[in-house]
Amino acid sequence: MSNELIFLVQTIVGLSMVLFAFRMGKNWLYALIAVNYVLANIFVTKTIVLFGFEATGGNVLYGAIFLTTDILSEYYGKAAARKGVFIGLGATLFYLVMSQFMILYEASPNDWGASAGMDTIFGFAPGIVLASIIAYLISQLHDIWAFEFWKNKFSGKFLWARNNFSTVTSQLIDSITFAVLAFAIFPRLFLNPDNVLPMTVVWEIVLTTYVLKLFVAFIDTPFIYFSQRFGPKHELKKAG
Repeated sequence: MSNELIFLVQTIVGLSMVLFAFRMGKNWLYALIAVNYVLANIFVTKTIVLFGFEATGGNVLYGAIFLTTDILSEYYGKAAARKGVFIGLGATLFYLVMSQFMILYEASPNDWGASAGMDTIFGFAPGIVLASIIAYLISQLHDIWAFEFWKNKFSGKFLWARNNFSTVTSQLIDSITFAVLAFAIFPRLFLNPDNVLPMTVVWEIVLTTYVLKLFVAFIDTPFIYFSQRFGPKHELKKAG
């Protein structure tokens, strides 16, 4: 199976999970943000080739977070969406702390190789997660603000436009901030020169990840309309 087909299937599965969580209620959306953000910080350590370009592995899960916060903004309000962002932040900080404890353990002589893999992934975590946190907070809070701005501008109409207008700018902010910090600046600060990428590769990652995130954002447009049928009616009635 090609990377491109896997990416398409993963996108549909990831966005469908957002609708399932919404059906189950607001707390499930909060939990999904936390899970997606932790996984995105793990998956981003893997570079892949999509459509002939270098990319990172966390794009689908990160794109799903934007759909989740947009749904929270639309049905529960800006405060609920902000709460979701900070829940995701808390979960990722906990992951960062626990992962560093894990690589401090001395592996058993009977370890079957998992320790080396964990050391590679979790050892990369501090710079990656710090860059991710900065990019996440800036872009997600901007997305919530922009979604609310366009909602007021359009008097609550044109859901597709509000969803895409807010996401397009927020994803650009995220892609540039994360790639430059994670692959160019922080490896130098953390004295990890092996993880410093040439700037040509960094900008290629920015371009590719941004295009892929836009791809996910455009695909999620039908999903945010499907959300009008999937929401928990008792919760939405109370929220309204």
